[in-house]
Amino acid sequence: MEWDFDALDAAFKANEAIENAARSAPPPPPLPLPIATAAQDPLPLQTHVKIDTNLKAEPQPTAPKDAKEATSPLKRKLVRSAQQEEEEGIIQFRTVAPDCSDESMILLTGLKNIYQKQLPNMPKEYIARLVYDRNHLSMALVKPPLKVLAGITYRLFGPGRKMAEIVFCAVSSTEQVRGYGARLMSHVKDYVVSQLGIEYFLTYADNFAIGYFKKQGFTTEITLDKKEWMGYIKDYEGGTLMQAFIRLSLSMAIFIFAADKLCEFQWTVVPKVVYLKAPEIIEAQRKAIRDKIRATASEAKVYSGTALFPPGVTSVPIQTIPGLAEIGWTPEMLKRLGENKPTKIHGPLYGPLKIVVEEMRTNANAWPFVEPVSGVPDYYEIIKEPMDISTLGSCVENDDYATIDHFVKDASKIFHNCRIYNEEGTNYVKCANKLEKWFKERIKTLRAELHIYI
Repeated sequence: MEWDFDALDAAFKANEAIENAARSAPPPPPLPLPIATAAQDPLPLQTHVKIDTNLKAEPQPTAPKDAKEATSPLKRKLVRSAQQEEEEGIIQFRTVAPDCSDESMILLTGLKNIYQKQLPNMPKEYIARLVYDRNHLSMALVKPPLKVLAGITYRLFGPGRKMAEIVFCAVSSTEQVRGYGARLMSHVKDYVVSQLGIEYFLTYADNFAIGYFKKQGFTTEITLDKKEWMGYIKDYEGGTLMQAFIRLSLSMAIFIFAADKLCEFQWTVVPKVVYLKAPEIIEAQRKAIRDKIRATASEAKVYSGTALFPPGVTSVPIQTIPGLAEIGWTPEMLKRLGENKPTKIHGPLYGPLKIVVEEMRTNANAWPFVEPVSGVPDYYEIIKEPMDISTLGSCVENDDYATIDHFVKDASKIFHNCRIYNEEGTNYVKCANKLEKWFKERIKTLRAELHIYI
């Protein structure tokens, strides 16, 4: 059977036009809108081309009820999660192959249209060729009956190579910040492991996508033998090759809020885990740890210490204090006591903001803004509120930012000041525009990661 793709495409767009006309009808009385609107596409995702999305499987923050709630860094307002929507039948996840069935072709055309819209720098013909190619499979997030909201397309390399390459990944611009991306990736992982025997995922990601893929268990450290993928995976200029070992493992990003070092992602591998059950497994682990701590803490023992200090005695050997040995004290701890610097307790935003600052510092377009401007006589006469990445990092170290908005306000001064002092079209302004675009996308990702309105 021969398919007329132009006619199918036209029919699909006609259906969209009907839906748009229905949406243009007089709306019902307006409901309170969330503070974060369409501008908060949280995941600037891109693989070898561009990958678009929030791609984090948790819900979107809603507007705070009052000013106090808005400024509380621990207040969380959750909405229906992607998992809940799936359980209620609001959305479905379907594996789609180019088998020329009516339903498959409709879904693939929907995926093609989303990729072409969300990945504008990719040639449309190239996207269409890969989506309809028989060597590629797709996982589509569908709202019944056949409305495609998001998708991941990946390439298989035959039974002899237990790897696959993610080529496209995108979420419709109207459906972002809902956790669809992470849920979609979990479905893909579970499917390729259980049904296809795939052990490795490879993909090319640009700077916008690296953060997303790290949260999904990908790493830039390629352990797969080079001969297994060299010549099979197309090299994309400006992209970073990333890998995920997905066979019987779950990679979990754990925030480490350390007082004396960068808050970073640590990767732990948990054997024989179903990715879609990851939230329940992690919560069960947390509960087990809390229960263990609670049980230990409840074993209260009181020791009398008055007999250790008779009149005239000003000090005693620490090892003679009752109870210390029972809690694990050793003489080596006393030696290390003088070596450790006093730790500073940071606020909840310290770790996430420090990661953003470090990523910002290493961005290819950040070089004009890393340090304060020097050697320009009239700069500080024109720029009244100077800001640079180093100063921004110092403010994070000092816990100056109680909210993300405060952090964004200071960071935005970098781009604003550059455009005020330099003429349009200069390399400085071009760098500022590119870095600002990256920064906005990164902040959207951060808001989605934290699930709080701060």
